[in-house]
Amino acid sequence: MGRRRGVELYRAPFPLYALRVDPKTGLLIAAGGGGAAKTGIKNGVHFLQLEQINGCLSASLLYSHDTETRATMNLALAGDILAAGQDAQCQLLRFQVHQQKSTKAEKPGSKEQGPRKRKGAAPAEKKSGEEAHHEGAELRVKNLEAVQTDFSTDPLQKVVRFNPDNTLLATGGTDGHVRVWKVPSLEKVLDFKAHEGEIGDLTFGPDGKLVTVGWDFKASVWQKDQLVAQLHWQENGPTSSNTPYRYQACRFGKVPDQPGGLRLFTVQIPHKRLRPPSPCYLTAWDSSTFLSLRTRSCGHEVISCLSVSESGTFLGLGTVTGSVAIYIAFSLQRLYYVKEAHGIVVTDVTFLPEKGCGPQLLGPHETALFSVSVDSRCQLHLLPSRRSVPVWLLLLMCVGLIIVTILLLQSAFPGFL
Repeated sequence: MGRRRGVELYRAPFPLYALRVDPKTGLLIAAGGGGAAKTGIKNGVHFLQLEQINGCLSASLLYSHDTETRATMNLALAGDILAAGQDAQCQLLRFQVHQQKSTKAEKPGSKEQGPRKRKGAAPAEKKSGEEAHHEGAELRVKNLEAVQTDFSTDPLQKVVRFNPDNTLLATGGTDGHVRVWKVPSLEKVLDFKAHEGEIGDLTFGPDGKLVTVGWDFKASVWQKDQLVAQLHWQENGPTSSNTPYRYQACRFGKVPDQPGGLRLFTVQIPHKRLRPPSPCYLTAWDSSTFLSLRTRSCGHEVISCLSVSESGTFLGLGTVTGSVAIYIAFSLQRLYYVKEAHGIVVTDVTFLPEKGCGPQLLGPHETALFSVSVDSRCQLHLLPSRRSVPVWLLLLMCVGLIIVTILLLQSAFPGFL
């Protein structure tokens, strides 16, 4: 396999920590910042317009939403509502895109970076609620409700997720509590201690279940605030018990050949960095019994983030050393890998949606994965379509081979049949 390289789509004026893609509008939403420190590094949420230009996927800045002194560290998307984790609070944003009949005049001072630069991008600084105009598109962003979601001595929201019908969102942070909130009022409906120490990740599953992973080496399954199961990986895993592992990430994904079926995926990493380094592992779990289905090593680079494609076909991974990989979800086989695609830790990865604008943007490729990093760059990773022979053609070839064999035997040995 030749050395692959990701495509740099965009470079922000601040470190990037989270991104999402809106399937309806084709917007790539990237967020981050320098925090409250007076370093001159801004904080914001950037809305990028994805387009196919001459067979290449391009991104250009449509709107920059200023988050003042708060860097956005995690994002969740539900329709036109964004949930942004900013310090110890969750801020809801609503964005709306309107197509205009005429293009607005270019405003001075606008800048954008990426494979294709266009005139008319919005200025980088705008106040909340202002509008942006971009080649016939008008974007409005409005701050909705905000609420404090973490109450430790050094509070920080680590993760936010919407439930499947987008009526609730769950947050987790450094105090080890899971808190569930109504959308969009952010009225708290549930608050319970899930882990000793900080929560690393959480994900909604079937029948209202919630899976959480924490720095206490546990992965737990909850029905509301009741513990219904815990995952047991290392007891039956491929590693020795003297190498402590913790769960880094968890995601549910669809099962492609089972309508309505779900499968849970987790990443396990060594709790301490050893010499020589121990491998990290990917595990697939049954979503009903929460028993392990298969586990596979995913290399010695420490995994930092995990994403599952919309159909559940692919898994995307980022590492603390800046590498990016795509795996087949069913077999956990690696299909794509770029070593040190970013200069530092990959903070988030997400797939191009397979519905809405996704197929048009994807073009001839099988899937597309976006990655962001503290190096301020957003990169695109394209997986070429794998050539495969249809089953009917294989059967036809087998039948033809049998007929040819019989004819050859009949010619060589008259009276064979």
